[in-house]
Amino acid sequence: MLLMRDEVAKGPPTGDTSPDAEQTRNSSGKKKSTSKEVLIHEPAVLIEGVLFRARYLGSTQLVCEGQPTKATRMMQAEEAVSRIKAPEGETQPSTEVDLFISTEKIMVLNTDLKEIMMDHALRAISYIADIGDLVVLMARRRVMNSPDDPSEPKIKRTPKMICHVFESEEAQFIAQSIGQAFQVAYMEFLKANGIEDSSFVKEMDYQEVLNSQEIFGNELEMFAKKEKQKEVVVPKQKGEILGMVIVESGWGSMLPTVVIANMAQSGPAARCGQLNIGDQIIAINGISLVGLPLSTCQNYIKNTKTQTVVKLTVVPCAPVVEVKIKRPDTKYQLGFSVQNGVICSLLRGGIAERGGVRVGHRIIEINGQSVVAVPHEKIVNLLATSVGEIHMKTMPTSMFRLLTGQESPLYI
Repeated sequence: MLLMRDEVAKGPPTGDTSPDAEQTRNSSGKKKSTSKEVLIHEPAVLIEGVLFRARYLGSTQLVCEGQPTKATRMMQAEEAVSRIKAPEGETQPSTEVDLFISTEKIMVLNTDLKEIMMDHALRAISYIADIGDLVVLMARRRVMNSPDDPSEPKIKRTPKMICHVFESEEAQFIAQSIGQAFQVAYMEFLKANGIEDSSFVKEMDYQEVLNSQEIFGNELEMFAKKEKQKEVVVPKQKGEILGMVIVESGWGSMLPTVVIANMAQSGPAARCGQLNIGDQIIAINGISLVGLPLSTCQNYIKNTKTQTVVKLTVVPCAPVVEVKIKRPDTKYQLGFSVQNGVICSLLRGGIAERGGVRVGHRIIEINGQSVVAVPHEKIVNLLATSVGEIHMKTMPTSMFRLLTGQESPLYI
């Protein structure tokens, strides 16, 4: 999950951050049960503040120039985690902390010493990312470049981002609470200035709409069944590449994996005759790829070059993803944004996520109407005015560009 400050301040209350209130994801992307009952916080509760127990793993600083894209932000969060998280098998230094979240501030208190370790104004937080059981709070560092003598030239300093990494089984709930704190703070600001914003829907009203939206295309159920999986043995020559292109299944997937987007006609992957474009790879030579970054999955595939046999565990899937969203009225936001037909952001826990929408996917069809060559404004208008059951077909943008000849495949 990645929340941008401006995004969380505009959407309706999201309810729980996971498709099911009694589940969350672990670091591999798979769900696990938790006994905590998750409810939407009342605005008054967030104004006073809520407390979460977590483990503080450390902080790091990253360069952050310009206006980074959504993907860049997530890469920054993952980079912060890779710097701080101890390698598997090694002891992870950590400090037990209480994470205090309110509409004014995010404060970190040392549980044992009862001392304040950090105190950030809410508005200072730029992004919040949850990655499995980890929460990354990202705040821009203030640039101090006004010298005492105004006649001296100002020093141009590279903007930096400070990233704090925490570990908690409630990682998604923490991120959701921070997002909701932004919403409440925004509503309170509007009230204080005598502005009524009708785009905000009552919390329980929106929760009822969420509850009516079943999870469509439940990947967890589908992938958990052994009979849905297929073991494929790919024979190849030593030094020969597998001859495939893989892309991310898309953020918003309940089980993030990589997808076969293209295959070289004469390559081992195509020659074995058991793989198809759209198949999701969940393991290679017994190593799970679920929840791993695309670059890591690509390296695992590249490392098979010296082997003569590669074993893949795949779930056969169509290249096109079917999406079904239930929206009773236009007053309920769909919970995602589109730019030139590509889904570029998604509200965690919203009706769109439950319906199968994924970030990074290209919308191909809306309610039976092709939108492949349709202008951006028309796509937005079509989505904004659609109610009832909204049916869409999407596919990863990289796959779409490969299949339509807009990009040349780089086989690995």
